[in-house]
Amino acid sequence: MSWHRAPRLQAQGFILPGVLAFIIAASIIGTAVLTVIINNFFVVGNNVNSQQAFNIAEAGMNYYLWHMAHNGVDYKDGQSTPATPDATLGYGPYVHNYIDSNAKNAGTFTLWVKPQGNGSTIATVRSIGKAKGSTISRTVQAQVGAASFASYGLLANTEVWFGSDEAANGPVFSNVGIRMDGTSSDVVASANASYTPTSSYGGDGAAHAGVWCSNSVSTCATRDKSNWLFPKPSIDFNSVSGSLCTMKKTALADYSATAPVASGPTPCSQTPTTRTNAYVPQYSSNGAFSSTQGYLVQLNTNGTYDLYKVSGENDKKTPYTAALTTTAVATGIALPPSGVIFVEDNVWVRTNPTFHGRVSIASGRLATNSSTDIIVADNILYTAKDGSDAIGLIAEKNVLIAPYAPPSTSSFTFEVDAAALAQSGSVTWQQYYDGTSMPTRGWTGSNQTFTFYGSVATDLAWTWNYSYNYNPGLDSVRDASNSFYYSGIEHTNTNYDYNLLYAPPPSYPVTGTYDILSWREVLTKP
Repeated sequence: MSWHRAPRLQAQGFILPGVLAFIIAASIIGTAVLTVIINNFFVVGNNVNSQQAFNIAEAGMNYYLWHMAHNGVDYKDGQSTPATPDATLGYGPYVHNYIDSNAKNAGTFTLWVKPQGNGSTIATVRSIGKAKGSTISRTVQAQVGAASFASYGLLANTEVWFGSDEAANGPVFSNVGIRMDGTSSDVVASANASYTPTSSYGGDGAAHAGVWCSNSVSTCATRDKSNWLFPKPSIDFNSVSGSLCTMKKTALADYSATAPVASGPTPCSQTPTTRTNAYVPQYSSNGAFSSTQGYLVQLNTNGTYDLYKVSGENDKKTPYTAALTTTAVATGIALPPSGVIFVEDNVWVRTNPTFHGRVSIASGRLATNSSTDIIVADNILYTAKDGSDAIGLIAEKNVLIAPYAPPSTSSFTFEVDAAALAQSGSVTWQQYYDGTSMPTRGWTGSNQTFTFYGSVATDLAWTWNYSYNYNPGLDSVRDASNSFYYSGIEHTNTNYDYNLLYAPPPSYPVTGTYDILSWREVLTKP
């Protein structure tokens, strides 16, 4: 018998394909794993570069915030070019190397700066960051500027009391304290942690928190108080004096006839006699001052203004055409380039019938001891309430609503659209007829209403009416429903113009240092 052994080659032939399949599979898996690892390294590297680019872009934004804090009107990064800004992005591009904490060049940031225009201190800054050796960029954009006195629905240098039937619209701030019995739509803040209110402002002789409400108000205990903030840094009304000086210099610099005064050593103590579109001299050439003399500025729908000399006021008459004795100076005057009109005397203001444009009217006698007022003589109306129209009224003393300003008809809707600032006085209804202790005329009908749309900043008082529990005589009117007598308009609405938050009137006084007012990342590239 013979034995035959199966060839080993055949068994090996079965093994070889298996080994090859294993090698191929391992290669595929290895390649895939390697690809994943490489991709992960690539993704991680991109993420690192992306984050570095973002950090550099933020550094660029912080740099320009610092730059504007030192020169708030320089929108060209200290350079002179370009002369004409890009319509979308503004001035630029301004490229800076970013030097890290190890003194190494870690990349670049590129800046574009677009000023708000019309005298605003706010600019839109776009910063594009890129890490060194990378093609990845990140872009951030922010509105940079200083908050203005128009950033509040009501800003007061004294204590404030909102009754249970009054609503606070927009941000409210007091340098003393606030009794907030009514409702509020925004932040209500005080500079003090606590204060003792006077009886005129709802005090009971006891100390209260910087913002508080009376327990006699049914909703006091349960209402949301998360937007009641105190103490907060106070706001300096004395700084407005310097702002008025700045506005005077701005107006003087607008035209060649007065520009040399603006560049002189003491421009705010000078009283030029030359009138320009931006600067209106004292009423009297010898410097005499009277509370019933000055100028009427009539703002027109086509963005111009008419100017009249006011030689007398009889505030017991209505309407303003009968109350004021005027002489035309000029009509159809173009608004100045800066948007600032500085009047070295009292100013009466109205629109005809509405105003389209952006302007600040400043009134002050900075070179004398006399203090001037701005008087609302009639309706002051915007053509549109979308931010394209803005009127700033900045008075050295008071911003007053004249007793002849409302229509003389039995039924009316009287309205003032403006940001009003009284540096050393009040934003208020005129309580007494000029030179007397007799209360001015009152309106109590539900069809006789007053709407204020804008912002109020007042050193002293703020009110649109005065009520008496007795008959004070003359033109005050009794409301039979509550037996009170009123001077001014009883039925009022005060609404904050939120467009003023980021677009105040030209050169409107600011309350503090420059800051980032709004911020976002831009996912598109310029």
